[in-house]
Amino acid sequence: MNSLNILKDNKQTLSYIYLLLSILGAILPMMANFDFAMEYGNSFDIKSFISLANANPAAQSISRDLLIGASAVFIWIVNESKKLNVKNMWIIYLGTFLIAFAFSAPFFLFLRERRIIELENK
Repeated sequence: MNSLNILKDNKQTLSYIYLLLSILGAILPMMANFDFAMEYGNSFDIKSFISLANANPAAQSISRDLLIGASAVFIWIVNESKKLNVKNMWIIYLGTFLIAFAFSAPFFLFLRERRIIELENK
């Protein structure tokens, strides 16, 4: 059980883990989106994308899971950012819709940890 608390006291390291995850969360979905665009018409057709995201029960499950989970976490992000007065939230808001939720959620956690470190050092 103590191994789960390794990063509890090292917020700096934890923040950089979140940053790494946000970078991966931007790159990996973008690669898939570029592949989609190349395979389905050299542009990003949102209607085709949504159709394919619901093409079978497995895809529907993942799509619905992401929609509900991401919606709940996004609401938490907005509220938490206001409580802590997190700066640069425009990156999170735009990134969620223009890049990927897999980018914006870990990037918010990075900004949040950095803000907590800042508040603790005051």
